[in-house]
Amino acid sequence: MADRIYMSPPDMTPAEKEAVMRALDSGWIAPLGPEVDAFEAELAAFSDRKHAVVLSSGTAALHLGLVDLGIGAGDVVLTSTMTFAATTNAITYSGATPVFVEADADGSMDPELLAEALSDQQKQGAKVRAVLPVDLLGHVVDHEAIGAIAEGAGIPVLSDAAESLGAMHNGRPAAAFGEWAAVSFNGNKIMTTSGGGALLTDDEELARRTRYLATQARQPVLHYEHTEIGYNYRMSNLLAALGRAQLSRLPDMLDRRRQVRLRYHDFFADVPGVRIFAPEDGASGGADAPTHDNFWLTSIVVDPEVAGFERTELIEALAAEQIESRPLWKPMHLQPVFQHLPAYVNGTSEALFNTGVSLPSGSALSDDDYDRIFTTLTRFLEAH
Repeated sequence: MADRIYMSPPDMTPAEKEAVMRALDSGWIAPLGPEVDAFEAELAAFSDRKHAVVLSSGTAALHLGLVDLGIGAGDVVLTSTMTFAATTNAITYSGATPVFVEADADGSMDPELLAEALSDQQKQGAKVRAVLPVDLLGHVVDHEAIGAIAEGAGIPVLSDAAESLGAMHNGRPAAAFGEWAAVSFNGNKIMTTSGGGALLTDDEELARRTRYLATQARQPVLHYEHTEIGYNYRMSNLLAALGRAQLSRLPDMLDRRRQVRLRYHDFFADVPGVRIFAPEDGASGGADAPTHDNFWLTSIVVDPEVAGFERTELIEALAAEQIESRPLWKPMHLQPVFQHLPAYVNGTSEALFNTGVSLPSGSALSDDDYDRIFTTLTRFLEAH
């Protein structure tokens, strides 16, 4: 049986092994240490931010960012319905209530429905404290439109950039937007520290408080003293070393994924009823394009009446050849655990979930892997 092809496996080289061994040899094994300090400085510079705080996960970054701003019980956070559950989970961890806003055709928060949700929630007397949009699959949201709506209401934008590190929007890195931005280094992301994440901000006090809360809110005294609840959210020195090696290679990994995206563009260009999800991705403009995705996961949307097949048939055909694919994120307002919460939707995200497929896109996949993927896709289309 052929080896399984995963959508986005970790891209590891001898550079990562060397970095981890360097950290081991230094004796700094536990959380904090010189690799953490260096990783934070390098990540902040890469993201055009003044401060970065590296943490145990992207979810931890989202959670602490909300806690930092005093968002909690009785508050409302307007957020994207089309996202991974971590975004919504973090809001609920804080005690606040998530209110979901529909996606546009590219999966990003719809500014018009955001404005409607904000107005309606305020009319109902809700205490709306923030807007938390999500950069879906590496595509940055319309921060200008969303930011203008939030600014008009006097509330901050908090950016979930967990999936978009390395993307650009109008000449600025994805994580440069918002009062703060959260990124993820989970194992299948554009770069990884095995598990991990970071909060990026230009606010020195917010960064200081994030570090404090992430280390159990320990007071600066010899004995262990705590005056408020803290969290065990800091990244270890070992994982930070891994992150530094990955970050140094990120431009090359981004370019590899961009080339893969272009190949998918060419392949599906003349296939009736199939389109690349979020097609205005900047792939043809190269790394210097002022706006481009990070091409984390290339996805397609299938119109079964035109294409002549259902997306589930394609997923099953790929699986039969040991090739991983999956539907787009199931919207949060349709999730059993969250379906009781308010949602301002028009069916777009549900339709994307029912017709979208994410395909293998990893920079670690070989040319032979991609040849096998495209051979399988060709055979499938010929049979339909």
